[in-house]
Amino acid sequence: MNEKWSRLDQHMSQAGIDTLLITDPKHVYYLTGFASNPHERFLGAVYKRGEQPFLVVPALDEAAARAASDVEQIVTHTDTDNPYALLKQALKGSTGVIGLEKNNLSVTRYEALQAELAFTEARNIGDWLQSMRVIKSAEEVHKLQHAVNLIEEVLKQGVSRVQIGMTENEMVAEIEYLMRKAGAEGPSFDTMVLSGEKTALPHGVPGTRQIQPGDLLMFDMGVYAAGYASDITRTFAVGGLSDELTRMYNTVLAANEAAIAAIKPGISFGSIDKAARDVISEAGYGPYFLHRLGHGLGIDVHEYPSVHGENQDLLQAGNVFTVEPGVYLPGKGGVRIEDDVLVTEQGVSVLTSYPKELTIIG
Repeated sequence: MNEKWSRLDQHMSQAGIDTLLITDPKHVYYLTGFASNPHERFLGAVYKRGEQPFLVVPALDEAAARAASDVEQIVTHTDTDNPYALLKQALKGSTGVIGLEKNNLSVTRYEALQAELAFTEARNIGDWLQSMRVIKSAEEVHKLQHAVNLIEEVLKQGVSRVQIGMTENEMVAEIEYLMRKAGAEGPSFDTMVLSGEKTALPHGVPGTRQIQPGDLLMFDMGVYAAGYASDITRTFAVGGLSDELTRMYNTVLAANEAAIAAIKPGISFGSIDKAARDVISEAGYGPYFLHRLGHGLGIDVHEYPSVHGENQDLLQAGNVFTVEPGVYLPGKGGVRIEDDVLVTEQGVSVLTSYPKELTIIG
């Protein structure tokens, strides 16, 4: 039983939980090393106090689970089996109080579990897992850095392929081809390439707009590698920019740098958001910074913490999150500059290294 299960066992003892059932595939990977997308089939990592954890997986994933997981017992089910009945048999007796990720269970699946296991009480364990995941180990940081290195190489190659007249969709296709070629498992979210006035849409959708001289060109992209995500945004100039757009770019860059300079253990996440927001507000763009400063990064591309002005939780060494201030002027364009950062005992280590000064391409 690895160290993560031991930590959960301590939580269970304190909270009076007898059995854990982990069903989020990302958490199954986090705890066992087995990464899978079971689709509609049942997947679970199970731990009953005083016993060894085991996996319940679709039969077609058995070989992969045995190769990747550090869990010895693996229970399989076919498409015609009742996986909940097999789970009951494997548990060999009462589950007592069960810990579940309630935000990961549909009502249908919860009722099926209750019908077979007849647990006395179900308690949410999502917050426990969140508290474990928020501090990254050296191994996790290494995997995150690898994912960052991959996406930065992809961005470097992608930018070199930009041509006047290319559509946003054509650029997305180039980027995602380069991701796979570089060895990534795939994009960590839908790749975003926006041009011109569409850069004023923080979550715009790439389309058939053609890249033109004088455009802002925004790339927001990331990859999964070894189960961990990266996330980077850079905004470029296609040819020369107007004075207004240049000023906006420099303001966002200053906000990004101010937030990173403020990072150290013991300060609040809200204070980092404020450091960036103050720079943008002082430049007159306050109403156009439309979102939080950033989000946690790990086995999910968006995980705890949410880096916004109301979050008074304190930074700890081992936190990894994004710093991504932006300004979005409707009908004109937008700028976002996003880095991935690690909180260290001394302050901060910036995992991303792609240049941030205003760069003209095309």
